[in-house]
Amino acid sequence: MAAELYRDAADFYRDARADLVGPLDGVRVLDVTKVWSGPLAGAVLADLGADVVRVELPHGRDGEVPPRIPGTGLSWFRQTVNRNKRSVGLDLRRTEGRESFLRLVATADVVVENYKPGTLDGWGVGWAQCRAVRPDLVLVSISGWGQFGSRRAEAAYDPVIQAASGWMALNGSPEGGPVRAPTFLADELAGLHGALGALAALWHRQRTGEGQHVDVAMFDTMVAGSAGLHTLAAAGRPPQRWGNQTDFVVPANVYPCVDGQVYLAVALDRHWRELAEAMGRPELARAEGFARAADRLANRVEVDAVLARWCATRPADEVVAALVRRGLTASRVRTVAEVAADPYLAERAMLQPTSLCDGSTAPIVGPAAKFSRTPTRVRRGAPEPGADTAQVLAELVAPDTGHQSKHTTPLADGCADGSVC
Repeated sequence: MAAELYRDAADFYRDARADLVGPLDGVRVLDVTKVWSGPLAGAVLADLGADVVRVELPHGRDGEVPPRIPGTGLSWFRQTVNRNKRSVGLDLRRTEGRESFLRLVATADVVVENYKPGTLDGWGVGWAQCRAVRPDLVLVSISGWGQFGSRRAEAAYDPVIQAASGWMALNGSPEGGPVRAPTFLADELAGLHGALGALAALWHRQRTGEGQHVDVAMFDTMVAGSAGLHTLAAAGRPPQRWGNQTDFVVPANVYPCVDGQVYLAVALDRHWRELAEAMGRPELARAEGFARAADRLANRVEVDAVLARWCATRPADEVVAALVRRGLTASRVRTVAEVAADPYLAERAMLQPTSLCDGSTAPIVGPAAKFSRTPTRVRRGAPEPGADTAQVLAELVAPDTGHQSKHTTPLADGCADGSVC
């Protein structure tokens, strides 16, 4: 039986609950992070409905790097990875800040951090101190090289990990040199694995009552992200750089058209037969050197030439439509600007108009996972550092809060601006 198809978004969300902000509603996360990987892990948990409280310097501007969102003075960097969060101003290097932080930890389910291993311990707020006040705490530590191992103390940036993990050497054309991925690939994989690790540890805690320390290394996530390739290399068959092609599927390439470019890939013989029909060349389905996948691999140049000639005389959209009609996969190669203007983004709620902390409105990328019962959305833009300090501290001493602190010692007095000094 075919899977149920939904008519539209309203049909998908017809049983949605209005009393929850997502599947993690009721979970509190302390986000002690900087730059990209750690804040992204917190953003994923916040998107899923967790109350993510960002702990940062009261007047810090971590992540305030260009480019700026047009019409505002705000960094796209900070706004992207700190959406749906609140912010408390604390200086963990000072006694008052450390004490206040540990009282916050006593109310938290998860702490996410991405400083170099040993940094939080040096401040007196590491794993030992945190679990002393919250024994069932989940601490997620994201770093370049991990919490143990001979390289644990080394600094790391995304491109460095791309280079060290073998990804950079695989990216690019066979004729050229290594190429860095245009996104923060290592940071993004580490952030996603960090959020996944938090969820798995929370499930374990629900079953056993046990907290634990989750160690996520950017290096490990990049190796895991290309597990098959590293397995081949370890077995004596190192992969090569193929550019837009692959070493196991033909055709698979970018083909110029009259008004743009198309990427298509056909792996199975039955799909090759459909492609031959779409091109008006049904004889290719049976032709020697073309009929079987192994034949096409051996005759890569000839197969590519056939596809190139067919695409070169047609508009890109016509090529894509001809293949999609037959159940094949293909797409016009689009720019990011073209994607941003695609109405399908609105259908999927992937760009959501969001109120920012300066009063302006800008489109912020929304959650990728959709939940029919507990919908998620961008509820707010990134806060100013320390903007929610007074509110969060008031909740800690409120008798009806769902995250009542186990400790009755009052938090440090706030600064004039509401942050904790």
